[in-house]
Amino acid sequence: MKEKRVLYVSSEVIPYLPETEASSMSYFSPKMVNDRGGQIRIFTPRFGNINERRHQLHEVIRLSGMNLIINDLDMPLIIKVASIPKERMQVYFIDNEDYFKRKATLTDEDGNMFDDNDERAIFFAKGVIETVKKLNWAPDIIHVHGWLAGLLPLYIKNYYGNDPLFEDSKIVTSVYNQSFEGTLDTEMIDKLRFDALDDDAVTEFEEPSYVNIMKNAVRFSDGIIKASEDLGEELDSYIDSVDKPVLEFHSHEEFADAYEGFYLNDILNEKENDE
Repeated sequence: MKEKRVLYVSSEVIPYLPETEASSMSYFSPKMVNDRGGQIRIFTPRFGNINERRHQLHEVIRLSGMNLIINDLDMPLIIKVASIPKERMQVYFIDNEDYFKRKATLTDEDGNMFDDNDERAIFFAKGVIETVKKLNWAPDIIHVHGWLAGLLPLYIKNYYGNDPLFEDSKIVTSVYNQSFEGTLDTEMIDKLRFDALDDDAVTEFEEPSYVNIMKNAVRFSDGIIKASEDLGEELDSYIDSVDKPVLEFHSHEEFADAYEGFYLNDILNEKENDE
């Protein structure tokens, strides 16, 4: 992985949120790249239940201050940063008072999904991309973890499709068995259309369920990782049907060589380097 640039975009990362398959792999996979000589950037939402004082988050003034338009509303983007202790890994946090101040992640205290999770996902995707543009940091690979980050492939390949910073970037999406019941706001497709995304690009969002969000992410990715042992029949079959590189499940105890090989050989097509 020497000198390779990998952008990690995740809905959750340990140690900032509790341990799940997604939050664990959002820590262990960038650590692997970092340990093997690559360059990384990690982006995640600044949920209100992340303890800013304990984790020493601070605002990056030069990156903050932009407004993102979400469904015809100007929403201020705030960027914060922290370092994972002992690992020399910086994490960038996408923040906004309206979307991320509440002391919870995706559901209220009764377990109900927040009504604006669709807009939070749109804001997160656009916020990450705009910040990477400000950093002028062109990634070789963009690795997406978790459904809240699942709009990244759609926006990179469509809304930002002509941006020279990403013209050589390859997108990998890790698909987890961390779903939700029902759907996001049924008007989500109209909010995506507001960004002039073609109807064909957003067809899955006519019913914005977990499975359909991930199908869209898979469709606009260059490679897929099955990041849970059991993804359910519908998603498993869909992933197997696409004509793209697919890496089968590996636990975080045994993933490192498999992920590096997948990145270099299947995604970046550098097989000759191993000969």
